[in-house]
Amino acid sequence: MPKMTFIERDGTRREVDAPLGLSVLEIAHRHGVDIEGACEGSLACSTCHVIVDPKWYDLLQPPTEDEEDMLDLAFGLEETSRLGCQIVMTEELDGLVVRLPKATRNAQKG
Repeated sequence: MPKMTFIERDGTRREVDAPLGLSVLEIAHRHGVDIEGACEGSLACSTCHVIVDPKWYDLLQPPTEDEEDMLDLAFGLEETSRLGCQIVMTEELDGLVVRLPKATRNAQKG
Protein backbone atom coordinates (compact mmCIF):
# COMPACT_ATOMS: atom_id res chain seq x y z
CA MET A 1 0.00 0.00 0.00
CA PRO A 2 1.39 3.44 -0.88
CA LYS A 3 2.17 5.77 2.01
CA MET A 4 2.17 9.52 2.44
CA THR A 5 3.19 11.85 5.24
CA PHE A 6 1.23 14.76 6.65
CA ILE A 7 3.14 17.38 8.62
CA GLU A 8 0.52 18.73 10.97
CA ARG A 9 0.18 22.34 12.11
CA ASP A 10 2.25 21.64 15.25
CA GLY A 11 5.06 20.02 13.22
CA THR A 12 4.10 16.42 14.02
CA ARG A 13 4.84 14.05 11.11
CA ARG A 14 2.17 11.41 10.45
CA GLU A 15 2.80 8.64 7.93
CA VAL A 16 -0.45 7.04 6.77
CA ASP A 17 -1.65 4.50 4.23
CA ALA A 18 -2.58 6.30 1.01
CA PRO A 19 -4.76 4.10 -1.23
CA LEU A 20 -4.35 4.65 -4.96
CA GLY A 21 -7.10 6.74 -6.53
CA LEU A 22 -8.01 8.64 -3.35
CA SER A 23 -7.37 12.35 -3.00
CA VAL A 24 -5.13 13.77 -0.29
CA LEU A 25 -8.30 15.24 1.25
CA GLU A 26 -9.98 11.81 1.37
CA ILE A 27 -6.85 10.23 2.82
CA ALA A 28 -6.65 12.95 5.49
CA HIS A 29 -10.26 12.38 6.51
CA ARG A 30 -9.74 8.59 6.71
CA HIS A 31 -6.92 9.13 9.18
CA GLY A 32 -8.36 11.99 11.24
CA VAL A 33 -5.91 14.59 9.89
CA ASP A 34 -7.18 18.12 10.55
CA ILE A 35 -8.07 19.25 7.00
CA GLU A 36 -11.54 20.76 6.76
CA GLY A 37 -12.56 20.33 3.12
CA ALA A 38 -15.71 22.44 3.61
CA CYS A 39 -16.93 21.93 0.02
CA GLU A 40 -16.27 18.16 0.22
CA GLY A 41 -13.85 18.25 -2.69
CA SER A 42 -16.07 20.07 -5.19
CA LEU A 43 -13.42 22.75 -5.85
CA ALA A 44 -15.53 25.50 -4.28
CA CYS A 45 -13.30 26.48 -1.33
CA SER A 46 -9.67 26.47 -0.24
CA THR A 47 -9.97 24.74 3.14
CA CYS A 48 -8.06 21.65 1.98
CA HIS A 49 -5.00 23.77 1.14
CA VAL A 50 -1.73 21.88 1.67
CA ILE A 51 1.88 22.78 0.98
CA VAL A 52 3.56 20.06 -1.04
CA ASP A 53 7.17 19.20 -0.23
CA PRO A 54 9.17 20.72 -3.12
CA LYS A 55 10.74 17.39 -4.07
CA TRP A 56 7.24 16.05 -4.85
CA TYR A 57 5.68 19.12 -6.45
CA ASP A 58 6.83 18.49 -10.04
CA LEU A 59 5.38 14.96 -9.95
CA LEU A 60 1.85 16.35 -9.56
CA GLN A 61 -0.48 17.09 -12.43
CA PRO A 62 -0.49 20.87 -13.05
CA PRO A 63 -3.27 22.77 -11.28
CA THR A 64 -6.33 23.67 -13.31
CA GLU A 65 -7.42 27.27 -13.68
CA ASP A 66 -10.30 26.56 -11.23
CA GLU A 67 -7.84 25.23 -8.64
CA GLU A 68 -5.61 28.26 -9.10
CA ASP A 69 -8.62 30.55 -8.57
CA MET A 70 -9.45 28.79 -5.29
CA LEU A 71 -5.79 28.82 -4.19
CA ASP A 72 -5.87 32.61 -4.52
CA LEU A 73 -8.26 32.55 -1.53
CA ALA A 74 -6.07 30.29 0.62
CA PHE A 75 -4.37 31.53 3.77
CA GLY A 76 -0.58 31.32 3.81
CA LEU A 77 -0.16 30.54 0.13
CA GLU A 78 3.30 29.24 -0.80
CA GLU A 79 5.01 28.38 -4.09
CA THR A 80 4.13 24.68 -3.75
CA SER A 81 0.58 25.16 -2.44
CA ARG A 82 -2.14 22.90 -3.83
CA LEU A 83 -5.65 21.85 -2.86
CA GLY A 84 -5.73 18.41 -1.27
CA CYS A 85 -8.93 17.54 -3.12
CA GLN A 86 -7.07 17.87 -6.43
CA ILE A 87 -4.07 15.64 -5.62
CA VAL A 88 -4.96 12.02 -6.39
CA MET A 89 -2.63 9.27 -5.18
CA THR A 90 -0.77 7.33 -7.84
CA GLU A 91 2.06 4.82 -7.53
CA GLU A 92 4.46 7.60 -8.53
CA LEU A 93 3.35 9.60 -5.46
CA ASP A 94 4.14 6.80 -2.97
CA GLY A 95 5.93 8.63 -0.14
CA LEU A 96 4.33 12.05 -0.85
CA VAL A 97 4.88 14.64 1.90
CA VAL A 98 2.50 17.56 2.46
CA ARG A 99 2.43 20.17 5.21
CA LEU A 100 -0.72 21.75 6.61
CA PRO A 101 -0.72 25.57 6.63
CA LYS A 102 -0.81 27.31 10.01
CA ALA A 103 -4.47 28.29 9.42
CA THR A 104 -7.23 28.09 6.83
CA ARG A 105 -9.71 30.60 5.47
CA ASN A 106 -13.24 29.47 4.62
CA ALA A 107 -14.74 32.03 2.26
CA GLN A 108 -17.99 30.03 2.24
CA LYS A 109 -18.74 30.99 5.85
CA GLY A 110 -18.65 34.68 4.94
